[in-house]
Amino acid sequence: MTASRDAATATPRAVAERRAAAERILAAAIARAHPAICLPPRLPAPPADGRIVVLATGKAGASMAAAAAAHYAQAGVSPERIVGLAVCRHGYGAEAGPIRVVEAGHPVPDEAGVAATRETLRLAESAGADDLVLALISGGGSANWIAPAGDLTLAEKQAITKALLRSGATIGEINCVRKRLSRIKGGRLAALAAPARLEAFAISDVPGDDPATIASGPTVPDPTTSADARAVIAKYALTLPDAARRLLDDPANETPKPGDPCFARTRFTVIARPAEAIAAAAEAARAEGYEPMVLGADVEGEARDVARAHARLALEAKRAGRRVAILSGGELTVTIRGQGRGGPNQEYALALALALEGTPGIAALSADTDGTDGGRGAATDPAGAFVDETTPARAATIGLDAALYLEQNDSTGFFEALSDLHSPGPTRTNVNDCRIILVD
Repeated sequence: MTASRDAATATPRAVAERRAAAERILAAAIARAHPAICLPPRLPAPPADGRIVVLATGKAGASMAAAAAAHYAQAGVSPERIVGLAVCRHGYGAEAGPIRVVEAGHPVPDEAGVAATRETLRLAESAGADDLVLALISGGGSANWIAPAGDLTLAEKQAITKALLRSGATIGEINCVRKRLSRIKGGRLAALAAPARLEAFAISDVPGDDPATIASGPTVPDPTTSADARAVIAKYALTLPDAARRLLDDPANETPKPGDPCFARTRFTVIARPAEAIAAAAEAARAEGYEPMVLGADVEGEARDVARAHARLALEAKRAGRRVAILSGGELTVTIRGQGRGGPNQEYALALALALEGTPGIAALSADTDGTDGGRGAATDPAGAFVDETTPARAATIGLDAALYLEQNDSTGFFEALSDLHSPGPTRTNVNDCRIILVD
């Protein structure tokens, strides 16, 4: 990384103001997707008889359950008529009235998730025709609702998840495999809850807001097949344990498809989308005096490659004398080659810093809206990182080689040394990444 000669002319105040503006823009994106705002207006009237059975999952699982419990309490529904269980990532819990909350592993599932999912399946099976089942689904649900199928063990499921995450597979490919190895994913929860009326509400964290991809589609028909899952395994040359291979090869293990009677009384509604969060970010950027340049809410690709492309856009805007906020969402991937720490947002930020080379007047914040980016599954993991024109000079001063850190996939180590990690803690929602580049 080459430090710009002009970086020394940057005033600390100007750099701090750009960083603060980027944080306000990100906060606006997250606020647009919080369950307390987006869920209550969409909830259905309580059933005339029967119970309300709340089954929630994902990083917003507890906050969605809390919003639903508060809504029905205000509507006069007695607590005795509300039962349920919310499973969320460790550290993402919240008080949800009569709905029990369990914290479990993410991205790698754990025994707490297995036990809670077993109880979730029991509650779904207990629902009768007069009951209303509310499935409150958010990103992270694939790991939190964990029910290994067949003879598959949790340890084997964990190893498969880790291998898929390291392979560079997209979230759609990962979920395609997960559905074959689960008793809850790929529409199987809906099959268990039938004939009860089932209303699913989702906060989307996937490109295109595909219901079959959000948390691996537990309440909707699965358009993918076991052959598709086998193709993913072959594409990334992954080795599966025998129990998993048997599940992928067994025709009887196929997931429910469109037209299956189990979906006769189900409905699926997306209540918050990445596109809406990016639109909120654009509004906030305009309020900060920047012209929004929205690249889309479903950008995919290798994090370092996307960063280089975005850096070119920023440099072009700088040369043209434009004051812009380059905004994008979606989920980037990292093909792990080194032994470092980090996630897609931090790797994007590190590659961006290398490509910008300390160009004056450009600052960036890339972060996951759920509050954590990669990491080891702790609620205190960083969500992303900041970059500005002083990054190269400060790195050089303490002997950091950005290219070497990128090669080792150690973006956390790089930005931690510079005190440039963005670590807000759990946001209790999840509409994927929000990348902000401010060009003055």
